[in-house]
Parts: sequence; structure tokens; C-alpha cells
Amino acid sequence: MEYILTHYWSELIQGLGYTLLSSVIALVFSTIIGTMFAIFEVLPSRTMRIIGRVYIEIFRNIPLLVIAMFFYVIIPMYVAKIDGFTAGTIGLTIYTSSFIAETVRAGIQSVDPGQMEGARANGMTYWQAMSKIVLPQAFKIIIPPLGNQFINLVKNSSVLAFVAGFDLMYQANSIASLSLDTINSYVVVGVFYLIITLPLSYYMRHLEKKLAN
Repeated sequence: MEYILTHYWSELIQGLGYTLLSSVIALVFSTIIGTMFAIFEVLPSRTMRIIGRVYIEIFRNIPLLVIAMFFYVIIPMYVAKIDGFTAGTIGLTIYTSSFIAETVRAGIQSVDPGQMEGARANGMTYWQAMSKIVLPQAFKIIIPPLGNQFINLVKNSSVLAFVAGFDLMYQANSIASLSLDTINSYVVVGVFYLIITLPLSYYMRHLEKKLAN
């Protein structure tokens, strides 16, 4: 293990950087997109509800690797050239957003409908009531499952290894083939993933307890 750390430290740090960058980008945009489609699912418009449901069911039931490979292989062939990091991050964002949408929808529907009715009765538009009254309460309710989705997102970022995304898993594969030390290569990278996910897990628990008080 010491040999891997000393001889391939720069590769590991590079992989960590790409993993963190992809995870942060995907986290931000999957939360935005997921929240948008969650709102679609609870809108009075039947058309918008159908759009929200179709998006969620499609991308929640297609494997992440298939989505990433679509952007890595098909999009460059017919639309525009994009690199593996971009393709993997887009795939990760879309895939995760479908799960976040379901989580946010459940949170919205768990808020007392009287909150929306009361806000509308006081002169707020639907969107004002949703953004200022309903969504804040919904996100407070869904902190635990949303935290799990964020942690899963970080772990799922390993999909970048299959599209030459230069992430931690990509570096693990490269180091294992160069050093011929497969076990320690993956053990070291596993520790790097723990370094990312454990603090996030503890923070989400702390936030959950803080909001519960």
C-alpha cells in the first residue's frame, strides 16, 4: 500500500480532483433538475405531471452506465464532441436527478396541503407559495433520504472510469495495471472514497438532528 501511495500519489490526487469536481457539478444540477421535475409531478396541469412522471420513470430505470455511454458514444457521433469527463458527469446528473425528483416529490406531498391553500389565500402565486412555503418544509423533511442520494452520487461517480473520465476508479484501474498490485490499488482508492463519503454522511446526520430541534 505504501508503494502505491508514494509512487502514484499524483495520479491519485488527480483522480480525487476529478471525482470531487464531477460529484459537485452533478450534485448541484441534479438537485435543481430533480426539484423541477418533482414540482412538475404535483402541478395542477395533467400534461406537466405526465412530463415529470415520464422523465423520472425513464431515467430511474435505465442503468447509469448506459446513460453515460450514450453521451460518450452516441452524442459525439451525431451531435457534438464531448470528452469522457463531461459525458460521465452529464449521465450522473441525469440519473441522480430522477431519484432526487422522487425524494423531493414525496417531501412536497408530505407537507400539509393547507400550507399551500393558506399561502394562496394570502395573495401568493402558486410559484411563490411553492418556493417560499412548501419547498423549505419539504426539504427539511427529506434531509435523510436526500443525504443518502448525495452519498450514492459520489459512489456512482466511479462510472467515469468506463468513459475515460480520469476519476479515482479510472486511476485505480490504471495503477493496478502498471504496478501489478491489484489489491492494494483498489484498497487505497477505496480509502479515498471513504475520505469523501464519511464526512458527508456525518454532516447529513448532524444537519438532520439540528433541523429536528
